[in-house]
Amino acid sequence: MDLGLRDKVALVAASSQGLGLAVAEELAAEGAKLILCARGEDALRKASASIAALAGVEILAAPGDLTSSNEIERIVNSGIDRFGRIDILVTNSGGPPSGTFDTLTAEDWENGVRGLLTSVTQITRLVLPAMKERHLGRILCITSIAAKQPVEGLMLSNSIRAAVTGFAKTLSNEVAEFGVTVNTILPGYTATERVQDLAEALAQREGVDASAIRARWESEIPMRRLGRPEEFAALAAFLVSERASYITGSSIAVDGGWIKSLL
Repeated sequence: MDLGLRDKVALVAASSQGLGLAVAEELAAEGAKLILCARGEDALRKASASIAALAGVEILAAPGDLTSSNEIERIVNSGIDRFGRIDILVTNSGGPPSGTFDTLTAEDWENGVRGLLTSVTQITRLVLPAMKERHLGRILCITSIAAKQPVEGLMLSNSIRAAVTGFAKTLSNEVAEFGVTVNTILPGYTATERVQDLAEALAQREGVDASAIRARWESEIPMRRLGRPEEFAALAAFLVSERASYITGSSIAVDGGWIKSLL
């Protein structure tokens, strides 16, 4: 299936590792030009070089911190200067620290909102006007299964990712008539650095080995295994493609059946 992504320009946030990197690799395989951003400059340039060598597409590596308004503006402007436009925006961020309400500080909450929610609204504000003007655009927010079914010990993620879902759903209705789609994609337990870090943190609190935590998660997933980043990225690529032009305002889980709700 030709997804119609060849020569489209995609900005993928937090794309030096994990799910962001997997999405970037999938879009590159479909022929999209990429603007990749992450805080770690060395890891970002390594990821960019690897993707370029494999897929042969144009890539701009734009290191920066998406919790900074100035950095967001610089990243977006550098992408537009290089490619002339941004057709696709994939928002993404590192997960906030685990913890309960009693263990999280006011600073944790402020950092969580800035990293998960404010960064999304600010970068969207910069790319959306041109998408509306061209009557063409795709915005995809990577959130978490925590946005639909709270995960024990992830107070920040449960709360703030739900807010991102509300933002995306409301925005989708406001921009649908302009040919811009806005969706969210909810990764479940996936074999990434983030999930390994969560397993180790939880294992330390419980006094067990991280492998025991992973085995517990796998037992809760009907498929009895963690997801693979490329399985997540395949859906992401479809949702930002021409083929998905009538899908908007949706929140779709890639979780092996973990979420128990009907809808």
